[in-house]
Amino acid sequence: MGSEETRQHEVLSPSTLKLKIKADEGEEKQNWVYDSSVDYRGNIPRRCSTGAWKAARFIIAIEFSERLSYFGLATNLIIYLMRVLHQDLKTAARTANCWQGVTTLMPLLGGFLADAYLGRFSTVLCSTLLYLAGLVLLALSQLVPSLKPCDEVSCQQVRKVHEIIFFVGMYLVSIGTGGHKPSLESFGADQFDDGEAAERKQKMSYFNWWSCALCAGVLLGVTTIVYIQDKVGWGVADIVLMCIMGFALVIFLAGRLVYRYRDPEGSPLTPMLQVAVAAVAKRHLPNPSSASQLYELTASGSTTKRLLPRTNKLKFLDKAAIIEHKDDESAFTWQKVSPWRMATITQVEETKLILAMVPIWLACLPFGMCVAQVSTLFIKQASSMDRKLSRNFELPPASVFSLAAIGMIISVTLYEKVLVPFLRKATGSERGISILKRIGIGMVFATAAMAVAAAVERKRLNSLPSSLSICWLVPQFLIMGFGDGFALVGLQEYFYDQVPDSMRSLGIALYLSVLGAASFLCSLLITVVDHLIQQTGKAGWFGKDLNTSRLDLFYTLLAGVNALNLCWYMYLASRYSYKSVQARVGTAYSDDEDDVESRDATLDRP
Repeated sequence: MGSEETRQHEVLSPSTLKLKIKADEGEEKQNWVYDSSVDYRGNIPRRCSTGAWKAARFIIAIEFSERLSYFGLATNLIIYLMRVLHQDLKTAARTANCWQGVTTLMPLLGGFLADAYLGRFSTVLCSTLLYLAGLVLLALSQLVPSLKPCDEVSCQQVRKVHEIIFFVGMYLVSIGTGGHKPSLESFGADQFDDGEAAERKQKMSYFNWWSCALCAGVLLGVTTIVYIQDKVGWGVADIVLMCIMGFALVIFLAGRLVYRYRDPEGSPLTPMLQVAVAAVAKRHLPNPSSASQLYELTASGSTTKRLLPRTNKLKFLDKAAIIEHKDDESAFTWQKVSPWRMATITQVEETKLILAMVPIWLACLPFGMCVAQVSTLFIKQASSMDRKLSRNFELPPASVFSLAAIGMIISVTLYEKVLVPFLRKATGSERGISILKRIGIGMVFATAAMAVAAAVERKRLNSLPSSLSICWLVPQFLIMGFGDGFALVGLQEYFYDQVPDSMRSLGIALYLSVLGAASFLCSLLITVVDHLIQQTGKAGWFGKDLNTSRLDLFYTLLAGVNALNLCWYMYLASRYSYKSVQARVGTAYSDDEDDVESRDATLDRP
């Protein structure tokens, strides 16, 4: 008598049995993650014991500590430069913008190294150690007698050795942030499998909750840490930051067994360069009329990468994938063709993706210029206003930055819990609202924030010599926080999702580079505007202090620039096509569900 399974097979028809076997295979595949990631042993990860939120929680914890340290230092930097290093407003603003610019451009290098050579986990680990070294130097510059700023409290000449140690420590923090920020965020997003519907939705929520954890770190940094800096001492604050960062590193390492890792794949820029060289080399060939004339790896065995279907944009690059000598198999083998002569369709489309992002990146720079004001000139405004909340308590200037963090937490929470569920039901879209639309809404808030800031500063100047209450700054900080909740989170998601899979860390670095380049643009704009105004014989907009400056006119200029740029951005967003992914031959899905029509049209193209 046969087994129970044999009896069932005898009863089932051959077609039904085949379907059952396929279902069993599909169920077995659901237990494993086939997205090119590996577990800590280097094997294919098991879905139930690795990744998703069980791993992302460890990663979010260290992000909380890094943002606490960064904003504890950054928001009070301009106050330190003027109060301790005795710089004037213009010099302090330029110095602070330069540091912020370097800090937010360094991720381009860190993201490249993570994707190409080190891997994201190793990059985070090394960057955290550099970050800790910077915090140690900052603490030594405050606590070692020979390294302190001055011998006396009221001295006007700061020690050169203190300036050197201080700036070396600050720029070590910049370098640490450069590797930490792009690698950590993309490493967290890597814990979610795009090919599994439940985890794909969880990843959309991940960016929102990541930003909430970020804001929680910001809140603690600009309140508790800033208060310690102002009332207890800068050195004590640096020691607190060192301890928190060290503890967060221990937590990060504790999750090592449940993480999903991705091996570095070499320089992600080389395939794009190969596409350009191959397209130029075959420029004399006619544009292909059918995808059958183009070379692509098969998803079944030759590669584990997600494949991209051909699109009709930038057709010249398609020549890089044209198959030559197709009819002469003896003279042509794939293995012997140089990658500088033959590219795949996916490589061509990945190159198109990066080129398509350049206009969006440029259009986001004016928004980044608005973000730069929140931690510099907005804070300086707060220092010149009446900050007494009671008879015995005066709010530290940098603590008012917490309002922007509160605004961001409110907008992200409402977006995640109210707006997205409503829009999913109303539109049937998995995402609710497209990424670029979300960024555009944030730009509208930023423009409004600059207009409100200009009005408040004008009222402050008109009320001199009496001090205006710091409560007048609440609207501009909150509005800017609302804008950050839409635009900054949207930029993170956009630059992670729309880059090639091998460039995820570099994608986050591109998002951060928007803010870095914008900080440098702010410094340049301050210098140029001040020079042009003084050329007319009038006083510049940036004097020695706020009362001799015209920040209201500078904010008005930023509001106008953002309003004009918003029109250009809307035009670009309306013409943008989101990345379509072909997981296996014959099937595809878009990384943005609002682009379904564009996706289907792509698959039907010849």
